[in-house]
Amino acid sequence: MDINVGGTRRDYLSLCHIAHTQRRGCTSPATGKRLMKYRFFTLLLICISISWQANASVCANWPLWQDFTSRFISADGRVVDHSTAVKQSTSEGQSYALFFALVANDRHRFEQLLNWTNNNLADGDLSAKLPAWQWGQRHDGSWGILDDNAAADSDVWLAYVLTEAGRLWREPRYSATGKLLAARILREETADLPGLGRALLPGPKGFHPEPTLWRLNPSYVPLQLITRLSTIDPAWKTISATSLRLLLDTAPKGYAPDWVAWQTGRGWQTDPKGGNKGSYDAIRVYLWAGMLPSGAIGQKELLARLAPMAQRTAELGYPPRETDTINGTTRDTGSTGFSAAILPLLASRRDTLTLDAQLTRLIAQPLDTRPEAYYDHVLTLFGTGWHDGRFRFMPDGRLVAHWEKTCAP
Repeated sequence: MDINVGGTRRDYLSLCHIAHTQRRGCTSPATGKRLMKYRFFTLLLICISISWQANASVCANWPLWQDFTSRFISADGRVVDHSTAVKQSTSEGQSYALFFALVANDRHRFEQLLNWTNNNLADGDLSAKLPAWQWGQRHDGSWGILDDNAAADSDVWLAYVLTEAGRLWREPRYSATGKLLAARILREETADLPGLGRALLPGPKGFHPEPTLWRLNPSYVPLQLITRLSTIDPAWKTISATSLRLLLDTAPKGYAPDWVAWQTGRGWQTDPKGGNKGSYDAIRVYLWAGMLPSGAIGQKELLARLAPMAQRTAELGYPPRETDTINGTTRDTGSTGFSAAILPLLASRRDTLTLDAQLTRLIAQPLDTRPEAYYDHVLTLFGTGWHDGRFRFMPDGRLVAHWEKTCAP
């Protein structure tokens, strides 16, 4: 057991070892026997107590998640980005928090988050309407939806999390909503791009600015999630294939772009708004790729393609904040959230030296020094949560939560 509850793993094992050694040493005289038995049972009770506490910790204790809930989640389940003037909540924030609540086996918080999302972003019915992406304070001081367009990345995460919550917590209501949401994403947030195939658009409106041009976002297509949805609905298999092509083809120098365009007859083009830059969106591409398990679709190819980002992090001692995907140059220092996000990629490459350097950077610059850095907190929950073994993905996309075998759902 690797959980530290009032002591280290070595403390726990040492106590148990002493207890069993004392038991073997109870030979004579009678008084010695009674003393040894007393010591043995005392130490055994301590072992049992530590074991029970450790198990309880596995089931309920994730300090970083608890810190996130206290900083960013209101009592009614709204994830608040305090760094924005409108104190916005986004469908992305809600979907990520739902994932973390599932990983933490925090059923009560999950229900709060889901209810707020359903009631405030989807007119009370997630199975019938894609959630609006942005909610916050309006110019007149009232609160409500600021932009009713949906965001496909958060919708995919919502469909996935609901599907997995239904399976892990044995709750058919979650599974049914997830399946309906996945079907609606296919109908409203995908398009058949000539020469590419059916692909996931970033949202239902605004990403097809010209008859022959579509804007896409590589960080919106975590392959493990899409693979899982394709086991529920085979129509997602085409999305999986075009998503892998998007990820591989748009990082020719090993750096993912924030945005990219597809044009009929010309293929991949520089995004008309974002250019060749890879930064705050693109960092998630490395995060999702690093968390792919061995044997997953695209895992080997992606690790090979994105190797330059890992190598550049090793050279600099930190991930760059911005990259140029065409010429392969980098600039500026990425935040510690970037360091957390790169951990799975470094671990998958078995680059322990660079991995340790990023962990040291995280310790040296703790999140509590930036209490309103919502995105850094999110990236750190993903990166360190995976690194600490709190969750994994199976090759078919199923979520493996650390509490599954030790805690009641």
